[in-house]
Amino acid sequence: MAVIQCRAGRGRDGEKQRAWGGARERAPHASDLGLEEGPPHEGGEPSADSGHHRRHRGGGGGRTPRPRRRILRWSATILAVLILGTAGAGYLWYQHLNNNLETDDLNLGDHRAPEPTPNAAGQTPLNILLIGSDARDSKENQKLGGAKETFGGTPLADVQMLLHVSADRTNMSVISMPRDTLLSIPKCTDPDDGKVYEASAQRTMTNQTLGRGGPGCTVATWEKLTNIHINHFMEVDFSGVVSMADAIGGVPVCVDANIHSRDSQGHGSGLKLEEGTTAVKGEQALQWLRTRYGFDGGTDISRAKAQHMYMNSLVRELRNNANLSSPNKLRRLAETATNALKVDDGLGSVKKLYDLSNELKKVSPERTTMTTMPYEYVGARVIPKPGDAEQLFRLVRDDISLDGKGKKKPAKEKASDDPAADDGEIAVQVQNGTRMDAEPPVSGRASAVTQILAGKGFTKTAADMTTALAQEKTVIKFPSADLEGDAQRVAKSLGMKLSSVKKSTDVSGVTLIVGADWREGNTPPKSKQDDKTPESAEALNGSDKKACMHVDPKFTWK
Repeated sequence: MAVIQCRAGRGRDGEKQRAWGGARERAPHASDLGLEEGPPHEGGEPSADSGHHRRHRGGGGGRTPRPRRRILRWSATILAVLILGTAGAGYLWYQHLNNNLETDDLNLGDHRAPEPTPNAAGQTPLNILLIGSDARDSKENQKLGGAKETFGGTPLADVQMLLHVSADRTNMSVISMPRDTLLSIPKCTDPDDGKVYEASAQRTMTNQTLGRGGPGCTVATWEKLTNIHINHFMEVDFSGVVSMADAIGGVPVCVDANIHSRDSQGHGSGLKLEEGTTAVKGEQALQWLRTRYGFDGGTDISRAKAQHMYMNSLVRELRNNANLSSPNKLRRLAETATNALKVDDGLGSVKKLYDLSNELKKVSPERTTMTTMPYEYVGARVIPKPGDAEQLFRLVRDDISLDGKGKKKPAKEKASDDPAADDGEIAVQVQNGTRMDAEPPVSGRASAVTQILAGKGFTKTAADMTTALAQEKTVIKFPSADLEGDAQRVAKSLGMKLSSVKKSTDVSGVTLIVGADWREGNTPPKSKQDDKTPESAEALNGSDKKACMHVDPKFTWK
């Protein structure tokens, strides 16, 4: 049985490389697997930053690292994991496949979202960020992607999807973020050359995160926005999508009219299909994933819906397609997938990917829900929709299924082990977060709540007069464990649930943010929490075989 040993090191040029030795890792054996052993660039705004792309590959002896390639990676990332779980025979080539994998750092920012609390069985959710880059640094992917003028440019993270697997592995949720989303990108530090990319001074398109040190900056941006702890990231390259679609014999997709994604100016993916269902593969599968011009609306939102349909169909094919019973096909598929993958160090071996795939396979398509982050337009771009976006993020943070099934009993609130100080010794800052979409903030609200707390004995409370936030529900934040007891004491004095007390590195001390739910009165309202998935998330069930993309009449043909 093969035993692989690996540790991280650095070559003369400063690039991280792998050297054999260090921690031992057991490769899957045939008996473990139940098998016998046998022999034009669409859209996007160029970033002003110059990206630095790393390739950390496994190796043995004096093996020379493979040349760096920055190639187009798409939302089909999820298929690589699922494929690896299916392609058990490929793991007999463990050392060879392990060498194929490329790794990079998980989070390049200063902020980390808190890890979720394990359930009663000791299980925790899995959150995996799927990233797609439009970089063109190889002839193969240049041919597939076009846009010669962008060759060698800074890559853009044009596809971003957060895959959430519930702690009990009964359900899975996916949130797509439109690439045109405007966000505040946090400070990121490139671990290879130490270059610091300062936090964006104004809202910036989220697809520019990849050029600010690598995928770890995309992860940092998601964690800052959602406060969801991300365990891993994954990417799949452009040409890998083509190869894997061929390997499984095609993925059924549907359009409600003949479509040709090509306008008079030459914009479009080139996709040409007849009305109805077609099993797309090869370059045609890639065109489907890239198509924006041709689907109703012609926006990145429509493209995300098409990607959801493709991925749902792909999962069903992987589970049901008898053609994948061929060991040779499975090995080819595993070879393709590992060559295409780029992952964080925590997934940096085939064994770890295999274990992850086994977790993913526990969820049925019927309990898989695909969503798009609720948004609203700001000019030609979008921003997270106030209220609805945070609701979706909260459901994922709290591990609540988006399909409404198997609802959990409310968790029993647990008081902090850290005792609170005397009320008069607890310093509290109060911020006004009462601003709403259609209404301005309530003037003087922070001062009014400060007086309420002072009347309850919290004499070291002060109002922050410089902020006017938009906070849907009143919340109390604290930065470190030694202040949790103090924060909970403030909540208890106001009659608030302990679930409204959140750890956050965005504050420097106990901070009460008065939300839009408490625009008047002396006590926060006691409202029942709504755990429904917002309609604006446009949820699609993974077992829906009737889903069909609506074609823009300007892109039909006879």
